Amino acid sequence: MSKSLIEMCADIVSAQASHATMSSDDIIASLRQVFRTLQEVQQLGESTEAESGLTRDPQSSIQRNQVLCLECGKAFKLLSNRHLALHGLTPRAYKHKYGIRMTQALSARTLSTRRRKLAKELGMGKQLAEWREEQKLLAN
Repeated sequence: MSKSLIEMCADIVSAQASHATMSSDDIIASLRQVFRTLQEVQQLGESTEAESGLTRDPQSSIQRNQVLCLECGKAFKLLSNRHLALHGLTPRAYKHKYGIRMTQALSARTLSTRRRKLAKELGMGKQLAEWREEQKLLAN
């Protein structure tokens, strides 16, 4: 997972303080300066990305061992309903927004493979097929 600006700032200043003697005023001033610089770099990166039209590729966001959230950029094994709700989206709206197939799972490929294998072992596909057949007979 990526670090927040505050965490990165603290790491940088802490590394500086471990190599040089700094007063508390020096540390505070350094924290402020480093934080401002990190904010500027972040804003520059976002504006450059927006100007060039670069976006993350939705298909490459679903990887073997992780799924990258296209809203916040964080990596997960599974994009849960709860996480997507934090962005004000449902799984359906998220897929529609980024052009992901509705049948595509929002989970890492290894997780999907493991679940598919387990479902086959438990005969869940067979049970579903039987249930659908019963529903067809009842409808006729």
